[in-house]
Amino acid sequence: MSAITRVVSSRSGLRAAYAELPTGTVRAVVPTMGALHSGHAQLIRAARALVGQAGHVTVTVFVNPTQFAAGEDLDRYPRSFDSDVEVCAAEGADLVFAPSVETVYLDPEPMVTIDPGPLGTLLEGAVRPGHFRGVLTVVAKLVSMTGASLLLLGEKDFQQLVLVRRMVRDLDLPVEVVGVPTVRADDGLALSSRNVYLSDAERLAAITVPRALEIGVETARAGGSARDVLSAAQSHLQGRDEFEIDYMVVTDPDLGPAPESGEGRLLMAARIGKVRLLDNVRIDLGVGG
Repeated sequence: MSAITRVVSSRSGLRAAYAELPTGTVRAVVPTMGALHSGHAQLIRAARALVGQAGHVTVTVFVNPTQFAAGEDLDRYPRSFDSDVEVCAAEGADLVFAPSVETVYLDPEPMVTIDPGPLGTLLEGAVRPGHFRGVLTVVAKLVSMTGASLLLLGEKDFQQLVLVRRMVRDLDLPVEVVGVPTVRADDGLALSSRNVYLSDAERLAAITVPRALEIGVETARAGGSARDVLSAAQSHLQGRDEFEIDYMVVTDPDLGPAPESGEGRLLMAARIGKVRLLDNVRIDLGVGG
């Protein structure tokens, strides 16, 4: 592990930090909105493993306002910068880039943004219009500012991962997107910064979400079709008054129609109290027998 060499908040500070690196240093970036937990720690560890000790890992801490719609939780999104820096240091990151909104967006209302296309209107995009325009725009900006050749994202926000990969491919951005498996608590709940807002009762009820996905995986493993998987997972959530399901779907790995066989993805989003829980799992269809 290495100590944090620098915490910078300006573009000039970022350029100065990178100017000190040996020519050809492999750089990775882990974009976050702060409130770091074990899932973020795993992303940083994965970045370090990919670049090696001679490489450089930057963690960005920036709560991006353009991906929040009116009435969403921008103001109450958890912030814990000092402990975030401690996590980064413990996991061997080299640099924390913590810019202000004014640093990232030189114009408070940028005229040019990135359209996520049809995939950005599905699932999370249908529930949160404009969300992915903000996500893709800020990711593109952070990739440009850091000059990283590796970009690490968690699989928990699977639609985000798919869309960033599509943006990188369609726009020929010089970065490789690496997806890192979801990190879960001991009871199976996917780690999320927003989990801190769950009451004890809500936290107990929330584990129904990963259990429903597990049932979907088991159904696929037993030879069930995509429809069978979806029905089994949905049945596990029926009659739960604590939940409001935004969506539950089976897709292919690129969020297209569910395949008859091969790799698929079971995705869902549910509201419990004031918290939205996003989760997904890989399923393998047509393998039972």
